[in-house]
Parts: sequence; C-alpha cells; structure tokens
Amino acid sequence: MTTNPEERLHARTLGSAGPRVVFVHGLFGQGKNWTTIAKGLAADHRVTLLDLPNHGHSPWTDRVDYVDMAELVAAELRSFGEPVTLVGHSMGGKVSMQLALRHPELLRALVAVDIAPVEYPVSGGRTDDPDEEASPFADYIAAMRALDLDALKTRQDADAALRSAVPSRMVRSFLLQSLVREGVGADGGWRWRLNLDLLGRDLSELRGFPEPPPGARYDGPVLWIAGANSHYVLPEDRARMEALFPNTRLVRVKNAGHWVHSEQPEVFLETVRLFLDAVE
Repeated sequence: MTTNPEERLHARTLGSAGPRVVFVHGLFGQGKNWTTIAKGLAADHRVTLLDLPNHGHSPWTDRVDYVDMAELVAAELRSFGEPVTLVGHSMGGKVSMQLALRHPELLRALVAVDIAPVEYPVSGGRTDDPDEEASPFADYIAAMRALDLDALKTRQDADAALRSAVPSRMVRSFLLQSLVREGVGADGGWRWRLNLDLLGRDLSELRGFPEPPPGARYDGPVLWIAGANSHYVLPEDRARMEALFPNTRLVRVKNAGHWVHSEQPEVFLETVRLFLDAVE
C-alpha cells in the first residue's frame, strides 16, 4: 500500500452522544450511501460513515487488499478510544469480518450485511437457479470507464449511457453517486471518485476472503443480515460463518436483494436498532 500514513480514511459522523456505530460500504459505494440509516440512529448514537480506500473522498492506493483495508479501518476505530458496533455491507462486510478476527478488542458487536466469509465467483452465479444474477461488477467497471467524461453534458446522459450494462435504475443511481462535476463553465469537468483502473485490475481479489490468523475467531455478538432474494448468503455458508463467528444470528429480509439497506430501509433500520438495543 502506498498511501501516506498521515492520510486518513474520510469519515463523517452524525449524532453527538451515545454508543458509536461505524458503517462501511460495499464496492463502488461511499459512506454517504448509509445516510438514511445513520439519520435513523443518530438521536441516540454517534454514527460514523467511512469511505474505504479508492472510493469517495478517501485516498487511492496501489492495490486492493482486504487485510490492508481492515487495518485502515482499525486505525480509525482506535482513534475513538472505545469499542464500536461495526456494520459492513458486501465488500465492506468482508473488511469488517477481517477486522473483527484480527482486532476483536475494537468491537462491541458486528453486523455483516449480505456477505459471507467465503470466495465468490468472478463471473457466473453460485447456484443452478437460471434467474440468479451473474456477477456483474466487471461489466459495471467497463461501462463506467467507457463513459466519455470530456463529452458528457449531464448526469442524465451518463445514466442513459450506462443503461445497457446496468439495467437496474437503483444500481445506476448508486453508481452515479460517485460521478461528480467539479468547476463551472469551460473549466468544469466530470470525474469518478472511484479508482476504476485499480478496481478493474484487482477485482478478482475482492471475490476472496483471506485466511484469518491461525485459531482466530470473533466471539462477540454478530448480526448477519441477508436479502431473501439474494444468493450472496447460501445455506452452505453457515458452517464457515459460525466457525469464525460462533455468536451469530441470521436474519433474512423479505423482498430484498443484495442492497438490503436500500431496498428495505425501514426493515433494515429496525433490525439493526433491535440488535443495538440488545448489545448495548
């Protein structure tokens, strides 16, 4: 990793009192993706939203690596001086699980959202279900990189250009949150807040889950949230999850796919709130 050790992950905190909850986004995301959920907790929690490396306002690095990302997040958690509840979705969930296994003293509890500590396919699905969505992330990156930013006039034009590769309006909206316009008039220009070249090169690294230290496990309370319509958490994943995280409770959210917190925000918020009430 080539980031300057003086550089920190970008963080934003909502709420001024109460136990601390930290949210970590998934691939192509940024901390602000959690804003709706954070506002729902901020009355009685301090809620910190992190941007992972190569995303949002955080520094770019020279490689994608789960252990590196976990160590950067751990440095942020140490600065708080108290254990936190860590919530991670997808890639951020793997980062959070790696952190829990390596630095359990930093956590009060863990919430893993629609991800398991296993290897995922780079392409194709995990089941024989013909309706299962194949891993689309390489196509997403190719479509974003193909966008001619110099010729781009409006965000609506960008949305139209991504439509064939990203048919879901919700997912396009999610991706386009990282497309920003800087400056005005002739000096203005568009850019991605995503390190697309690096993410495309190292995408295969994100499908894996580095082997934890020998004998490592996290014994604190774990809430495992899965979308009922998602194939990211399968029955056969439970044994591996419970071997590493023996105090795990699985909740499947109806009418939700991989982006559980966006598709069913009220249910997601209430599920997390009940868990926080129990662990605090």
